[in-house]
Amino acid sequence: MSQPQVLPVLPVDDDVVLPGMIVPLDLGDTESRAVIEAAQARVPNGISLPGIRSAQPSAAANTSKAEVLLVPRVEDDLAELGTVATVERIGRMPGGGSAAVLRGSRRVFLGERADSPAKDADQVQWVHAEPAIEPPSGERERELAAEFKAVVVSLLQQRGGWQMLDAVQQLDDPSAIADLAGNAPYLSVEQKLELLRTLDVGARLEQALETGRAYLAELRVTDTIRKDVEQDMEKQQKEFLLRRQLDAIRKELGELDGSEDKDDYRARVEAADLPEHVRKAALAEVDKLERTSEQSPEGGWIRTWLDTVLDIPWTKRTTDVHDIAGARAVLDADHAGLDDVKERIIEYLAVRQRRAASTVDTVGEAEVDRAGRRAGAVLALAGPPGVGKTSLGESVAKAMGREFVRVALGGIRDEAEIRGHRRTYVGALPGRIVRAIKEAGSMNPVVLLDEVDKVGADYRGDPTAALLEVLDPEQNHTFRDHYLEVELDLSDVVFLATANALETIPGPLLDRMELVTLDGYTEHEKVTIGRDHLLPRELERAGFAEGDVTVTDAALSRIAAEYTREAGVRDLNRTLAKVLRKVATEVALDKVALPLVVGDAELESYLGRPRHVPESSLPVNVQRTSIPGVATGLAVTGAGGDVLYVEASLADNESGGSGLTLTGQLGDVMKESARIALSYLRSRGAELELPVGDLRNRGVHVHVPAGAVPKDGPSAGVTMTTALASLLTGRLVKADVAMTGEVSLTGRVLPIGGVKQKLLAAHRAGMRTVVIPQRNEPDLDDVPSEILSQLDVRPVSNVRQVLELALEPASAPIASAA
Repeated sequence: MSQPQVLPVLPVDDDVVLPGMIVPLDLGDTESRAVIEAAQARVPNGISLPGIRSAQPSAAANTSKAEVLLVPRVEDDLAELGTVATVERIGRMPGGGSAAVLRGSRRVFLGERADSPAKDADQVQWVHAEPAIEPPSGERERELAAEFKAVVVSLLQQRGGWQMLDAVQQLDDPSAIADLAGNAPYLSVEQKLELLRTLDVGARLEQALETGRAYLAELRVTDTIRKDVEQDMEKQQKEFLLRRQLDAIRKELGELDGSEDKDDYRARVEAADLPEHVRKAALAEVDKLERTSEQSPEGGWIRTWLDTVLDIPWTKRTTDVHDIAGARAVLDADHAGLDDVKERIIEYLAVRQRRAASTVDTVGEAEVDRAGRRAGAVLALAGPPGVGKTSLGESVAKAMGREFVRVALGGIRDEAEIRGHRRTYVGALPGRIVRAIKEAGSMNPVVLLDEVDKVGADYRGDPTAALLEVLDPEQNHTFRDHYLEVELDLSDVVFLATANALETIPGPLLDRMELVTLDGYTEHEKVTIGRDHLLPRELERAGFAEGDVTVTDAALSRIAAEYTREAGVRDLNRTLAKVLRKVATEVALDKVALPLVVGDAELESYLGRPRHVPESSLPVNVQRTSIPGVATGLAVTGAGGDVLYVEASLADNESGGSGLTLTGQLGDVMKESARIALSYLRSRGAELELPVGDLRNRGVHVHVPAGAVPKDGPSAGVTMTTALASLLTGRLVKADVAMTGEVSLTGRVLPIGGVKQKLLAAHRAGMRTVVIPQRNEPDLDDVPSEILSQLDVRPVSNVRQVLELALEPASAPIASAA
């Protein structure tokens, strides 16, 4: 139809009707009923509304159908384009109301308003409908139509629209195929209105094809997800039924054989002897476990936590040994020396015995354990390697009658190693402290925190900060591990920490520990340790029976003095093992027969020449101090005390220069000591009758051998002063004299630290006289009496006294010697 047509307008809200669409219309609305009646009134022999008489009542068939103009309403106004729809059928609905079925036929433009041909001017709006001419379709439109038709067919097959499938497949017109998109439920009103306004069939097909493909892809993904979910649900339901059947079978088997169900955590928690706050937390987790699905991973995490809590000995404690004499006998039998540590342990046991006894007298036996709360001891055993710090912990536990657990802290950098991981992490575990308590099986073990000075820190936290709460007796009764999240009482635990160097331990952590220094063993103690402890163990390792090989005390003494020079006994142990290996080889070759006695004379055949020969036993021409300008000092290193040599020389006048050269990797403090010694001799040398002119006009070079080893500390001040004085006077420093002390610009000898370690080092090196600051004389109380009896310790207060003791007598007047 190419001519304008006058049609009644029926506004459409929230929908757009395209040509080819079939839509129902409820005639209960007054406006819709009036429009249909007006359209019917213009059609002869038209379809009558139910209950309304037709204009020409007749039994003849309908020759034409009424038409209305369906126009979308856009923002309270009518769109410029609409769809002419024919009234296909009018009837009653099941509810008794009237309804009409309309079919869209063609697009038209809304023209001017027309006069109403009937008496319904106030109810129905009539307009001139001008036909919308579509451009002719070509090959491109037919290809797009075929593609979109295939998409529509796929959608109908996905959704099961088999009734419309035949009708769609019979369509050939590209325009009609494009208008099929009006039936799509996935298009919005705006998208359908855009399709109605688009007259170009190709552009309309492109729009419909784009939205159809996107919806089809989304539909396929949704169907895939739905199928996967259905399969998972079927699998879960199947597993659930199987698990329930398995539980029923296990329950029946358990009733038959009398075994308990280990998965009944509620019964296990209620039967366990737990503190009240732990019981509440465990029952809360049990409630959560019972509400958790079997397939949920959270169930496994809760079970692991409950197993950990139930394995901790919350109320188990071992009874301390109150036999003080017996405890001291155990310590003496396991370790020679170490009197400071033994006395501290005995003091701790004695105090606990007094507390327990007083508590029994006042409140009875039930309160004895409570009396020990917040009475834990934290001892820090500091000393060089090999002195027995780690093995001492086991002896302490044996003497106290407690369980022993060793916790290696060397190299850890993660704070969670101490406090535990949060339970939100996969593979979370409690910290090493909780695991140590669990391993010990009691709440009052002896826990050895080994190598606490080698704990590091990085982005994962500072473990030493976490140790602050663990090692504080005033706080650790409420220690909270991140994994457990319940308070754990550590106040009855005896913590022993070991360290080689105190400098790397943070101050707050060191403040929480009671420091006990292990300075090393004397030669006599090494002989005792070697004879009573090391030799029996190495005999067993080498396959010898008791009495097969005997090493005399003289041989052990020579090994300790000439073949090993250390604060501990590790090198002594290795040397004894070497001797026994040599003996085993000779026995296998039938060179010697068992039993065998190894004396000091046979050592060279097994170990070779001695590696450490005392300076005093060497010929004068090979002694380190056989020339002027060399002095023997004492220092403290990470391996204990050691002997330090200081060498000095003067540059020739021809070389020029009067400065000070320092070599040997000296630290800032030692460099300052060298400058102070030089300044003192330049300013006060005349008072000591020294030729100080050489110091003012010639360059001075001070060197400390072993240049690859860094050295620092104030103890070398008197040694450097003595070396320079020996160089100026030409007098040798006595070979058996060692010295230590800090010197000031006025010649005073100031106190230093590590006197015990330095005297032990002097004794090992074969020194006979040791010069120390006078203010360090009280420190001699810590030195074993056997060492003091073999050393001539000379306290001094000024440099003049040091020179008188250290320098050899002048063979000629000092002036001529210079």
